[in-house]
Amino acid sequence: MTDYANDPAVSNLRDYLRIRSVHPNINYDECITYLRRQASELGLPVQVYEVVPKKPILVITWEGLEPSLPSILLNSHMDVVPVFEKSWTYPPFEARIVDGVIYARGVQDMKTTGVQYIEAVKRLKNKGIRLKRTLHLSFVPDEEVGGANGMSEFVKSEHYRSMNVGFALDEGLASPDDSFVVYNGERSIWHVKVICPGKSGHGSLLLPDNSGEKIRYIIDKFMDLRKESKTKLESDPELTTGDVTSVNLTMLNGGIQSNVIPEKLSVTFDLRLALSVNLVEFENMIKQWCSEAGDGVTYESLQKNDYVAPTRCDDSNPYWLAFKAAVDKLKVPLKVRTFPAGTDSRYIRELGVSALGFFPYRNTRPALHEHNESLRASVFLDGISVYEDILPALANV
Repeated sequence: MTDYANDPAVSNLRDYLRIRSVHPNINYDECITYLRRQASELGLPVQVYEVVPKKPILVITWEGLEPSLPSILLNSHMDVVPVFEKSWTYPPFEARIVDGVIYARGVQDMKTTGVQYIEAVKRLKNKGIRLKRTLHLSFVPDEEVGGANGMSEFVKSEHYRSMNVGFALDEGLASPDDSFVVYNGERSIWHVKVICPGKSGHGSLLLPDNSGEKIRYIIDKFMDLRKESKTKLESDPELTTGDVTSVNLTMLNGGIQSNVIPEKLSVTFDLRLALSVNLVEFENMIKQWCSEAGDGVTYESLQKNDYVAPTRCDDSNPYWLAFKAAVDKLKVPLKVRTFPAGTDSRYIRELGVSALGFFPYRNTRPALHEHNESLRASVFLDGISVYEDILPALANV
């Protein structure tokens, strides 16, 4: 059996995975120290920007032979989601290797990808290869809480504009079969809270203007929409979750005592709107449901992303042609999908910059945010070789 524990690249990854950059209240100092060391070992300059205080963004730059050309951005996030340590077989920040499998929080989402970028650049530099375009490796905070203090703020800054980004690679998902999956777009994220007021009184009465009746109507409407999406998804094997609108009831609030009719109940939904949805018409539908539910029913948009056009995956996009050609040379089938959740790529695409989400993990079950998040060490190492082919193809466009 291969001794992965002594592989330098695997050891490098495990050092990164052991950093507890877990929500909430992350101190990113240890991540920054680790990444500065990586830049030093690569012999490359590094910059740290704090567009938002205590939310550092670190950028390692490998200048190209023609630095005036638009650059290639390789983005990953430093933060990871919380863990329920009692539910893990192995400590989530030990990065233990068992039978060739690395168990650690962030090993799929997405510290591994950041290290694969670093290791691929290391290999290319060791071979004496020079690239035409500049490569920027960005490591950002808070993607796991919606990017509010990460890429969303960074792309508005002069620091980002000075990087002259022409194309970006970011987060994807592992593929459970022998293909690679690349994501060229994302659904619009809407978090909607519906507030249903009513007449309060004793729990024994059948009072008019009842908040419970109103919230039942609202829940029924949203859950009927959910059922439509499930039926559509189940009836067409070619569709994936990213192709339909997902609806999930995530919060119910209200009431003060079991025998008192509440004066207000509220329900919150997490909605991911398919790219085919007309957002104006969808919001008008919510308004109509509130009107039909009864007097005084209103809604609040807790998050409301605009439509962002997907990256073109055709002959009009030279970066796509370069990416696809590099994968084709590996003789690996490639599927283009819409990402089911949200990533930092949406902020880049909003600027009109092409961005693809990609993880070079085949025959691997996606395990993002799960207990016992894991990845085979061989898959990690194979992914470095994949980037070793893809990065020159993109940077030499």
